[in-house]
Order: sequence, then structure tokens, then C-alpha cells
Amino acid sequence: MNVSALSSFAPLITLLTVVATAVMAASAAVQGVRQEFDPFGATVLAIVTAVGGGTLRDLLIGTSPVFWLQDMTYLATAVPVALVTFALGRTLKEGGGRRLRLLLYLDAIGLALFTLVGIQSALANNLPMVSAIVLGCITGVAGGMFRDLLCGIQPSILKQDLYATISLLGGLLYVLALDWISEELCLILAFFFMTLFRFFIVYRTHDEDDNGDTSDKDSKTP
Repeated sequence: MNVSALSSFAPLITLLTVVATAVMAASAAVQGVRQEFDPFGATVLAIVTAVGGGTLRDLLIGTSPVFWLQDMTYLATAVPVALVTFALGRTLKEGGGRRLRLLLYLDAIGLALFTLVGIQSALANNLPMVSAIVLGCITGVAGGMFRDLLCGIQPSILKQDLYATISLLGGLLYVLALDWISEELCLILAFFFMTLFRFFIVYRTHDEDDNGDTSDKDSKTP
């Protein structure tokens, strides 16, 4: 595996983490609307979701203090994104699964981004390829899992919708592709693979389900 570009991982990790934080905070805020949380509750849910995966990653790697305690950028990103998304989510009509679909598509993007962040962090710490892929998956799925658990919903990782599988496959694609193409192209390839794969699963499972989330607030689907 070509790791000659390890020095470029730090800014990439920072950029991807900020974007992933915003996306996962937005997904949590949408879930907060669906669960009828107030703005404060939705914001707390968004923070836990946005930093949960990265916190677990840092604890496993041994980084202390964890990333969001060292740099307030991530909390400064999650809070306003959560409040704005919560306000916008309240404008969506109940029924028809609109909020659910928005949540799941945002979650797909966050899954891909945080998977890549976890892998890059692992490689930057000289962990083996297999460990990097596993850590990427943990980073990708943990935030959404914490979000669902706090809402009393069965986490997607426990369901047959290939949630963790997509993360693992995307991570494998990324680390293998490093031998053949540039780091930037690896990121793009792995991101679109995971995102489009997850979008397809969401579309097949929810958008084509005529008996889907009709109440959009009482459903036990994440």
C-alpha cells in the first residue's frame, strides 16, 4: 500500500471530519423532529451523533483528549447545523416518509465520510490495513447507532440492510486502491461507492415501499 502521502492525511482528516460532523448532526436533527424532540433535545442528539464515532475512534487509538475537546470547530459546526435542520425539518409535512428518507440519505453520506475519516486516522497512526478497515467501520456506524439507541430505535447495523457491510466494503476498496491511484481519487471512488450503494438500498427498502412510514413520527424504523 502506498502511504507516501501520509503527511497529507491531517488536513484531509480535518476537512472530512467537519463535513461528516455537519451531515450527521443534520441527520440527528431530522430524527429529533420525527421523535418530537424540542430544539434542545434535538441539539444534544445531534452532538452525540456527530462526535460519537470519532470519540470511539480516538479512544480505541489512544488519542487523548478526544478530537472535539481539542478543537471546538466540531461542536461549533454541529450545534448550528442541528438547529437549522431542526427548523427546516419542522416545515416538512408529516406522512409519506419524507423525513425518514431525508434522514436515511443524510445518514448514508455521513456513513461514507466517517468511514473514510476512521481509515485515514488509522493509517496515520501506522495501524495495519485490516485494523484500518475495521476502525473505519466503527467510526462510520457508531454515531448513527448512538442516535438510534437514544431514540429507542433498533440500530441499522443490526438489520439486514447492509449498513456495516457497505462501510467495510468501502474501506477495503479505499485501502486497496491506494496501490494503484492517487489518494484523492481513492477518496472519491470509495465515497461514491458507499454513498450510491447505500442510496440504492434506501431507495429499494423505503422509497418503493407503499406501506412505509406513513406517520413519520411513530415508526420504529430509523
